[in-house]
Amino acid sequence: MKSTTTFYIFLILTAFIGFSLLTGGCAQIGMPIGGPKDTLSPKLIKANPQDGIRNVATNKITLEFNEYIDVQDLQQNLIISPLQNRNPSVIANPKSITLKFRDTLLPNTTYTINFGDAVRDINENNVYKGLTYTFSTGNTIDSLSLSGKALLAETGLADTTMLVMLYRNATDSTVQKKKPSYISRVQRDGNFSFNNLPAVPFRIYALKDGDAGKTYNSLSEPFGFRNEEVLPGKDDDIILYAYSQEKAIDNRTTVPVKGIVDKRLRYTVTVQQKQSLIDPLEIDFNNPLKEADSNKIFITDTLFRKVTGTKFSLDSTAKKIFIRSAWKPDEALVLIVQKDAVKDSSGTALTRTDTIRFVTKKTEDYGKLTLRFNGIDIKRNPVLQFLLGPILKFSYPLVSTEWTNSMFPPGDYTVRILYDRDKNGVFTPGNYLKKQQPEIAVTLPQTLNVRSDWDNERDVDL
Repeated sequence: MKSTTTFYIFLILTAFIGFSLLTGGCAQIGMPIGGPKDTLSPKLIKANPQDGIRNVATNKITLEFNEYIDVQDLQQNLIISPLQNRNPSVIANPKSITLKFRDTLLPNTTYTINFGDAVRDINENNVYKGLTYTFSTGNTIDSLSLSGKALLAETGLADTTMLVMLYRNATDSTVQKKKPSYISRVQRDGNFSFNNLPAVPFRIYALKDGDAGKTYNSLSEPFGFRNEEVLPGKDDDIILYAYSQEKAIDNRTTVPVKGIVDKRLRYTVTVQQKQSLIDPLEIDFNNPLKEADSNKIFITDTLFRKVTGTKFSLDSTAKKIFIRSAWKPDEALVLIVQKDAVKDSSGTALTRTDTIRFVTKKTEDYGKLTLRFNGIDIKRNPVLQFLLGPILKFSYPLVSTEWTNSMFPPGDYTVRILYDRDKNGVFTPGNYLKKQQPEIAVTLPQTLNVRSDWDNERDVDL
């Protein structure tokens, strides 16, 4: 009985498999779906002329790869050293790149072509990092190098849009008139490097990328320089501090919106929640003021008795009024702005007198902050600076290695140390004509979280 049952099962299975093969059903054999993702970048398999060749006479170079490629953002990535006056023509084929120089090649010169992150595979966008091709028009390949860091002087941080430039046989004005001989991009950590350099002295500069002429022609451009020449193979660990000698001017014009124009004089006040104990009360107007009477804008208690000792000031834009006072914690106050207290440039006054009630913050709304600095040089006049986002909120000269503030506003701060050479309390940029280097700052790597009603302490290593 058992053998008969086994025989019938065998017949049924045989019939099922045969039917599946005839109908192309579930038993159909095919290629497996999916598989591991391609994470390999393209590889250079051939170069014509070959990489590292000497005595090159041709102005045409072809690079062949092992798979289909895509060339992206070539203008931002491609760096040819020495720098060309005219950009070469570049033709990208499915598996190759052909580059043709438009400038005449210099004799006895080593050329380096760096493609940056431009070359990728076409399917998974894997980047061929560090693709560099070198050749010489002479008998030797220059092999010296030069490296260092380029940082923004005001923050001590790197800026990847900066270029470092080398000039050969340069005077002080060459950087303002001519393109450099060699350029290198600044990396995320501020590092830069040059390879295949000759054993000759260079002038070295840092400049914000974006100037097609690669020349220093605007005092609002971030720019850094070294007073002395540098020599490849000898000078290393160079640090360039870039600065803007003047603030950039916004030349954009505001186009008036057609329709009803509100010509009323209006304002807002920063005490809609609670007034800070350490900041002034701020009144922001929509138009610049021509007249402002401090006797008609004042603070009272809830019985409308004037608070004495307040100070009234108008900022440089004539659109902000600041009222400073020795604010008491958790105090109910009243701001009174009389309708004839201010007038704008067209003579427009306020439409009514306003009475605005507000309360000051409590001491518990602030935290105690203590910072202990290790390795700081007090003789360099350090200034402790706190930033919220890009805005500099507080600045304090440091006179010892420990700093304490018992009423510090809570928040997540960026902290930096400015070495205030001229003791004016603010960053002073450099001056290339006077060969004056900028003041420099160091930004601490970690954000400082200050909690309210808390003893916040930190040791800082510099």
